[in-house]
Amino acid sequence: MSLLPSILAKREGRALDETQIRAFVTGVTDGSLPDYQISAFLMTIFFRGMDRGETVMLTRAVAESGAVLDWSDLDRPTADKHSTGGVGDKLSLVVAPLAAVLGVAVPMLSGRGLGFTGGTLDKLEAIPGLRTRLDHAAFRRQVSALGCAFVGQSEDLAPADRRLYALRDVTGTIESTPLIVSSILGKKLAAGPRSLVIDLKVGRGAFMPDLAAAKALGRALRETAAAFDRPCSVIFSAMDAPLGRAVGNGPEVAEALAVLAGRGPAGVRDLSVELAAEMLRLAGASSDREAARAAAAAALDDGRALARFGEVVDAQGGRLGEPAAGWGLPAPAHRRAVTAAAAGHLPAPDAGRVGWLAVELGAGRRMAEDGVDPTAGIVFRRDWGERVAAGEELAVVEGCDAARVERAAEGLARILAPRPEPEPAPPLVLARLDEHGFRLGPV
Repeated sequence: MSLLPSILAKREGRALDETQIRAFVTGVTDGSLPDYQISAFLMTIFFRGMDRGETVMLTRAVAESGAVLDWSDLDRPTADKHSTGGVGDKLSLVVAPLAAVLGVAVPMLSGRGLGFTGGTLDKLEAIPGLRTRLDHAAFRRQVSALGCAFVGQSEDLAPADRRLYALRDVTGTIESTPLIVSSILGKKLAAGPRSLVIDLKVGRGAFMPDLAAAKALGRALRETAAAFDRPCSVIFSAMDAPLGRAVGNGPEVAEALAVLAGRGPAGVRDLSVELAAEMLRLAGASSDREAARAAAAAALDDGRALARFGEVVDAQGGRLGEPAAGWGLPAPAHRRAVTAAAAGHLPAPDAGRVGWLAVELGAGRRMAEDGVDPTAGIVFRRDWGERVAAGEELAVVEGCDAARVERAAEGLARILAPRPEPEPAPPLVLARLDEHGFRLGPV
């Protein structure tokens, strides 16, 4: 088949019909379309956009390009949470088992990091032995038994999206609303949850730099999800500074475990509770947001969420040790402390700059085929805005490569130069978009 007529139609600003969109996705999936035509088509969408109907049709075609899972035989409602990516974002590791112990099944289809944003699969694979490749039968058994499983995108779940995403990444067409929506929702529809909470990151460490752009994307996600009868809420959260104190795969797992144990940084705990509560509300497991928040907080404090995470790790072949022994996570070969050059207030570090330092350490990827160092990362010792003395330890840089650790530590020291006055701390939850509309601030 030739994609040229569709490319020309979209180039001229005309809407495509379902036959054209289906033919495009089929050609992507079966390999009959060459990369250069797919890339040209993506570029016309990037510049010309798609209307709501086209976006829905593209999303449906991506979802149906492979298997579509059905969880209607479960004895509890299903929900999932998706993050648009950030630095230090280990929330899925907390939110999925937390929602599961509160009566919601979470068939979580997760991804890998690319660029300076971390990936849930990379974090989980820092746990010795843990498998993230499960066939559909094993995935179903685990979700049925434990209410939660973490898996990567299999060969037959939304296969069109894998090729499209790879080409979007190298053709500069990532930041296209219809392409983002069809990618996120195409995968989620294929995985089968009946409701979805989107954690849409906004700021220097996110691909949505401001709330206005993020709001437009959030509306498109909700409207498209509604076309498939999927309740969807969007929580807009700040990503100017890293989330929590740990950045990197193994370090973030350790921090997530601390939060699951009722400890850990307040920001990670608070946002985990907020997202889990919204999942309960959307799924119908709780009709009251405040009651859902209280239930989520209690499940962290009494150890139920941590116990469920441990069961999930065991079921997927992983091995966790004792907290005092670093949970059995791999230890870094090299550490370098970053200290304050002068007295003052610790500034909130730019999330994007910290993220790229973590990539240079080996915690992330510049190319999809790059490997990662599970021990590489940055652990902050103090909170933003705190008063620090000269020579006080501000952070520790870790990894398996001594030269990389040294370079990253030098870069981090420049980012963390103390300021004379404390900076005001922005709220973590910036806004919310749900069936009641768009509202600023935590609600």
